[in-house]
Amino acid sequence: MINRTKIDKTKKRRATFPIRKRFCRFCKDKVRTIDYKDVKTLEGFVRERGKIVSRRSSGNCAKHQRRIAEAIKRARFIALLAYTRY
Repeated sequence: MINRTKIDKTKKRRATFPIRKRFCRFCKDKVRTIDYKDVKTLEGFVRERGKIVSRRSSGNCAKHQRRIAEAIKRARFIALLAYTRY
């Protein structure tokens, strides 16, 4: 039989922080369209290697994430945004 008190003492406890729900900034500001020509906004949703930031990390809703991805792809095709930064 294993001595449980020894195992429990060796485990480290993590501080638990309340998880804050992220809200879609486009829904909050009631943005109707996401324009591919607005490069400043779109750059915030592209990582330095050129990957599009996921919904989970950006906090966007599904509808606006699809529109952002489409706008980024259009801006890349027209060369307003780079595919990569290197």
